[in-house]
Amino acid sequence: MGKDFDLYRPSEEHDMLRESVRALAEAKIAPFAAAVDEEGRFPQEALDALVANDLHAVHVPEAYGGAGADALATVIVIEEVARVCGSSSLIPAVNKLGSLPVILSGSEELKARFLGPLAKGDAMFSYALSEPDAGSDAAGMKTRAVRDGDTWVLDGVKRWITNAGVSQYYTVMAVTDPDKRSKGISAFVVDKDDEGVS
Repeated sequence: MGKDFDLYRPSEEHDMLRESVRALAEAKIAPFAAAVDEEGRFPQEALDALVANDLHAVHVPEAYGGAGADALATVIVIEEVARVCGSSSLIPAVNKLGSLPVILSGSEELKARFLGPLAKGDAMFSYALSEPDAGSDAAGMKTRAVRDGDTWVLDGVKRWITNAGVSQYYTVMAVTDPDKRSKGISAFVVDKDDEGVS
């Protein structure tokens, strides 16, 4: 390959990560992949293996106890897990999807509260956008959030939430300003133990 393309070549660290995740996935995740799909169940064996090897949420910044991996490293983890089990690859993928709004826009208080347990493997994140009548059409979203003093009250129904019931935290999208349509949507972190969550 010419010199011009070396810029796009993964680093040695990325190549080593790929080898490591591939070996783990083949040894600890692949043996259960068919059963997970046939039984339609959550891949607990994969979660256990990923957590034991700090690969369940590699994107969490070091300041909050994570590995601080870059986007390519995160994709490598997802890709290598997906090689043996598509269902299991959603663990690191959805952990990133659900926690990214906190990482990008959350206060330091929110980051400390939610990212630490995620980094340690004590909690998982999910992302709640889709609704029964709107699918993933954000402009058609019916879930509302209304300020009540220092808190927000969310009212609505979400569907098709990956890892629902297993995740502790949910990034829930809700309309805060209906006049702005899709630009009037905000993200809220909801704990599955919060009042009213079902």
